[in-house]
Amino acid sequence: MSNFLFSVNVTFPIFLVMVLGYVLRRIGMLNDNFVTVANKFNFKVTLPVLLFRDLSNVDIQAVFDVKYVLFCAIATSICFWSVWGLAKIFMKDKTMIGAFTQASFRSSAAVMGLAFIQNIYGASTMGSLMIIGAVPLYNIYSVLVLTFEANDPENEGKRDTARIRQAGINILKNPIIIGIVLGLIVALLHNPLPTLVNKTVSTTAQMATPLALVALGAGFEGRKALAKIKPTLWAAFIKLIAQAAIFIPIAGLCGFTGEKMVALLVMLAAPATPSCYIMAKNMHNDGTLTASIVVATTLLASLTLTGWIFILKTVGWI
Repeated sequence: MSNFLFSVNVTFPIFLVMVLGYVLRRIGMLNDNFVTVANKFNFKVTLPVLLFRDLSNVDIQAVFDVKYVLFCAIATSICFWSVWGLAKIFMKDKTMIGAFTQASFRSSAAVMGLAFIQNIYGASTMGSLMIIGAVPLYNIYSVLVLTFEANDPENEGKRDTARIRQAGINILKNPIIIGIVLGLIVALLHNPLPTLVNKTVSTTAQMATPLALVALGAGFEGRKALAKIKPTLWAAFIKLIAQAAIFIPIAGLCGFTGEKMVALLVMLAAPATPSCYIMAKNMHNDGTLTASIVVATTLLASLTLTGWIFILKTVGWI
């Protein structure tokens, strides 16, 4: 019961902030313009600053574990390419492929993940390592699939070489990826930034999650989302159960336990991150499906994460 309450306390506040955004939109306090501006502000300012803050304060040289970071990167890569490949084969509505792929493989590692690990261990050192191994790839792969599968008239008729070139440009220009790169550079320099700058960065970063959740809730279109319930449930199954069922046993065989295992659980089985919605909307992909997957995985995660924690405790891996 304590594990269930713990998971509820981690996941439900996030869900309730989405509900707040939805209610505020229904009563007319928020409108389409707010959603558009908030999404753009989050995409270009607060989310890059959030990832910059999380990475810039990591003592990489002190905690770095090559084997662990490589495992995170390889598992993330296999999940991404597998989901994209299967989506291209089995999804009848090709306009949903980009949104489905991104939301199915990409976890709320920086937003929910670190809080989840800190609640168990009081710190999130291994969570920071997991972020180094997975989050840059989350964003690179997301830009790649959202560029190739964009529902954008300018995208139609382009050759693959042109799309690859465009994906490369989008990766280099992506504010979130720029924030990650700058954060890693500052971390390697042991964060020489003055206190004034660090506090400004921290204050700006604190806006990212609540604003993203309110905008997601305000932009959520219930009737349209219900029409896409089947791909939503498939994505939730992949995100919350399938990926972890494949890679958690492999991680155990590799000797990862304790905080490392919990960080991997977050990477593989945490809900889809709200930034999926922001990137999908900004890159001409299916925002309705993305929002539906984020809401569904956040709501269901209290049950699935509790189940995973129980299993991992039972086998002695945490």
